[in-house]
Amino acid sequence: MTNHTGGNSAPWLALYLALGIPAALLGGAYVSEYVLGLFPCEMCWWQRWPHFAALAFAIAAFVSAQKRLMVGLAALAILTSGLIGGFHAGVEYGWWEGLTSCSTAIDTSGNAMDAIMGAPLFRCDVAPWDLFGISLAGWNFLISTFSALAIFRLLAQKR
Repeated sequence: MTNHTGGNSAPWLALYLALGIPAALLGGAYVSEYVLGLFPCEMCWWQRWPHFAALAFAIAAFVSAQKRLMVGLAALAILTSGLIGGFHAGVEYGWWEGLTSCSTAIDTSGNAMDAIMGAPLFRCDVAPWDLFGISLAGWNFLISTFSALAIFRLLAQKR
């Protein structure tokens, strides 16, 4: 990767995408959870973990001698989240069955049995929100997959 003053800017754009995309998607996930009250199911969490890894790889790229490798690993993590999102969207749309049961948030500060019985259930096979008929998992699939492919393409450009 060359510096900001000259040469091919594609790898730097790839780095900024590798940092910005997972940050934006995780930010959106936390806004939907804490502001809009859309609590994540288990498969929603599966989609977040690769984005956390992508952030770590992208941040490491700023100080690493192997910037392209770190950005490539970030793109791979973003793609992984996208593919998990695609699988989750398929479960929500009823195209196939999921691998997991539903998730719940239990308040353990009081009586455990009352907490278990009164806990809300967050189903993995029901989309709690959609935009243009596309669920959050579906949007993660689209954004993450196409972003990862764009990052890979930018990294493949000649120096």
